[in-house]
Amino acid sequence: MSEASEKVEQGWWQAVLARDGSKDGVFYYAVASTGVYCRPSCPARRPRREHVRFFERREEAEGAGFRPCRRCRPAHASVESSGVVAEVCEFIGRNLEEDLRLTTLSRRFGLSPFQLQRAFKRALGITPREYADTCRLQSLKSQLQDGDTVTDALYGAGYGSSSRLYERTNSQLGMTPATYRRGGEGVMIRYTFVDSPIGRMMLAATDKGICSIAFGESETRLVQGLRREYPKATLKRGDAVLRGWIGGLLKQMHDRQPPGELPVDVRATVFQRRVWEHLRSIPYGQTRSYAQVASAIGKPTAVRAVARACATNPVAVAIPCHRVLRTDGSLGGYRWGLERKRKLLEIERARAAGAAEQSPQ
Repeated sequence: MSEASEKVEQGWWQAVLARDGSKDGVFYYAVASTGVYCRPSCPARRPRREHVRFFERREEAEGAGFRPCRRCRPAHASVESSGVVAEVCEFIGRNLEEDLRLTTLSRRFGLSPFQLQRAFKRALGITPREYADTCRLQSLKSQLQDGDTVTDALYGAGYGSSSRLYERTNSQLGMTPATYRRGGEGVMIRYTFVDSPIGRMMLAATDKGICSIAFGESETRLVQGLRREYPKATLKRGDAVLRGWIGGLLKQMHDRQPPGELPVDVRATVFQRRVWEHLRSIPYGQTRSYAQVASAIGKPTAVRAVARACATNPVAVAIPCHRVLRTDGSLGGYRWGLERKRKLLEIERARAAGAAEQSPQ
């Protein structure tokens, strides 16, 4: 056994002695004298150390001939239910400037890299690296908005070098960090308004694509919301320039243009982009549950994270988050109000049903 593995097992043995529930699902221990395997918090009498073997997965313990304990029912233990992922997240958030590689984190928390990666993907739907990148981006945005220089914000968010900063953030910010720090200074954002089937709609876009779609009764308030997001960008009414995109959006609402044909320029984390890309593939007139979306992107336990990604979608309709419902079929939430969500779905279902009736048998 290597020195590193021995150190990990020493930590695990201490967790067994302490009946540490936070390690449930992180590892399992088997007792040679009884032929059973347990989770660390098992209330059974503690075995002698020389009779104990450790396994990272239940399947390994069962493959070695051990059966699950009837008292602690290790088959029902999960890393997500423990505090391990929360502890690692808290550590990452407080130490963005530190070495946050998977191997370093796993050693610190007494896990193997495989266990830590698996725990994160089950609990959050993303890897530790993706979580750290998200934290760094949030820290960077906060510091830039507070007026810090790009250099200070760069190192304060833990990027380490300017090349790494620009490599990681350009696609997420939608503009360079320096431009974002200036509140969008130097960026031209054009906007326009149109009556839609669910009320007055504002569409705003950069030269790259649509950056905001919002609904409301007051055009003034909609523009104010856009200005809060980009306080120093040049906002300009652009009815003629945006006529094509407005037409495309209205066609999409009437099932005459696939959503993928509308270019969007939005800031997003890796996970948000995965969710939003899948939403654009949901057929017109159909819906999915948050759980179905989570499974479709390969993150079946990340239902809440999917719901958050839907709630933070800045380009309603273009990214059709209204097509995602709760498992019981209820509407769930919608940034622009449940009545708008209900009406959008009613319109789509009616048109989809009408198209099906008119299609040749």
